Amino acid sequence: MRTVQGEIEQALAMVLRCDVALTVAGRTDAGVHATGQVAHCDVPRALWEEQGTRLVRRLRGVLAPDIAVPAVVEVPPEFDARFSALARHYVYRLTDDPAGPPPLRRADTVGWPRTLNVADMALAAGLLLGEQDFAAFCRRREGATTIRTLLALDVSRTGDLITIAASADAFCHSMVRSLVGALSAVGEGRRPPEWPGGLLARTERSSEVPVAPAGGLTLVRVDYPQDSDLAARALVTRARRA
Repeated sequence: MRTVQGEIEQALAMVLRCDVALTVAGRTDAGVHATGQVAHCDVPRALWEEQGTRLVRRLRGVLAPDIAVPAVVEVPPEFDARFSALARHYVYRLTDDPAGPPPLRRADTVGWPRTLNVADMALAAGLLLGEQDFAAFCRRREGATTIRTLLALDVSRTGDLITIAASADAFCHSMVRSLVGALSAVGEGRRPPEWPGGLLARTERSSEVPVAPAGGLTLVRVDYPQDSDLAARALVTRARRA
């Protein structure tokens, strides 16, 4: 199956003429977009000094048009794109306009079939914040914890466009899309605002939670600490994930 990580690894190997393995900040579901994804890899010093300043342009020449690497920089040896991260930020875009999303935004905006009550969705979202076990909203992976700290879950409307901005220390598999699905059930009036928060008592994925379509979700930013704190952050995160 074609993946963004696989395509970039193949492009780097072609340009640098050596095998390259990427570590990414977040493994997104198939069909999810990323404008702020971060990845790291190790390359020989001589290759970096030879190719570093022209690597972005060379990658553009070999990558498919639907993938872009906007910048490449050298980072400290302690940097880990996944475990050094402090927070990930996602945005989900949907519209309840009867005409659907504008043609130029169909790739990243989902057309919702029913009108949504954003005030009720925002009320429900506020009850999910903090460190919680989000097992009801996650596809469980063997040996992986479902405890996360949800830092923000903001629901807003501009005309017919509804935006759900989610920030957390990390997200488990399908968590954001499941949160959006649960909030949308509230917005449609099928569930009360207290319902999503009540699911936090569950210890397994809830079949009652719909998963929103992947195309509306975009990873927009990943936060990292100062260089001097990178190693310590990675140690803490690895211990927590274990």
